[in-house]
Amino acid sequence: MAETHVLFVEDDDVIREATQLALERVGFTVTAMPDGLQGLEAFRADRPDIALLDVMVPGLDGVSLCRRIRDESTVPVIMLSARADAIDVVLGLEAGADDYVTKPFDGAVLVARIRAVLRRFGHASGPGARGGETAGKTDGVLVFGDVEIDTEGMEVRRAGSQVGLTPTEMRLLLEFSSAPGTVLSRDRLLERVWDYGWGGDTRVVDVHVQRLRTKIGQDRIETVRGFGYKLRA
Repeated sequence: MAETHVLFVEDDDVIREATQLALERVGFTVTAMPDGLQGLEAFRADRPDIALLDVMVPGLDGVSLCRRIRDESTVPVIMLSARADAIDVVLGLEAGADDYVTKPFDGAVLVARIRAVLRRFGHASGPGARGGETAGKTDGVLVFGDVEIDTEGMEVRRAGSQVGLTPTEMRLLLEFSSAPGTVLSRDRLLERVWDYGWGGDTRVVDVHVQRLRTKIGQDRIETVRGFGYKLRA
């Protein structure tokens, strides 16, 4: 089996070298770059399996680099930030990142987060594909108003036009569609979609729900204050 190729963009020499060694020690192939422009070149040349991007890097900052990557690919992206600042977190997620890790981080925790992201990207049909009774389900296609979800082909259409979703957005939509009309808590979504067995920052859920709403309709996913979200059946 081919080794997982990680693109790591970090301007701090000590952190970059130590993290690269830690990732290579557990079997990852790592391309490490000190700035965003070189990171973009490496991404286009190598097409890695996952990208780790520090928010504050020279040349092209991590958030801008994430946007450029997301314009070209659905490869998973994890943002790294020296602060748990809400602005850093939200900007990274809104740019298309799938998760984030706050520095300083433990190497084992980072490896676990990378593996969790890779697991869910490798099994995009996991949540939601379990089925259950849903009005409008025909031959693997779920219908909610003008939204059609092909659970076998992993495609979504709205009003007949294909909607481009990242794998994380697709998993989130599949989780909602597995229980339409049922309120799903943020903790449940973190566990089922992000594979967090240890809890996590619910801002990850909130930003992804908002991104999903912009693609399938703002009124399709309802906020139930104090409890979570539900897909309007």
